Amino acid sequence: QVQLVESGGGLVQAGGSLRLSCAASRSIFAIDTMGWYRQAPGKQRELVAAITSGGSTNYGDSVKGRFTISRDNPKNPVNLQMNSLKPEDTAVYYCNIRMRGTDYWGQGTQVTVSS
Repeated sequence: QVQLVESGGGLVQAGGSLRLSCAASRSIFAIDTMGWYRQAPGKQRELVAAITSGGSTNYGDSVKGRFTISRDNPKNPVNLQMNSLKPEDTAVYYCNIRMRGTDYWGQGTQVTVSS
């Protein structure tokens, strides 16, 4: 088992930037994929960005060119740099790590973008 804790969320004005980090309760290895998802009120959870163990990345259409996912160290395995934020990016952002076919989720961090 591993627990994930997101950090870096907050309130920012449109056009601003935030960097989200995901901390793990222990060093993790044998990762299949890592990703960030978000869920806005009244909407389904959606993929924001994902990165495979080989380094391939995938982004949601609405964030391409603005967000960047990156790998870090085994205790803080994945980050999300968010630039040019828009009010429609407002949501709870969740870290996801898949290891050996099992998904692990954090509890989420709120990102609010004011216009």
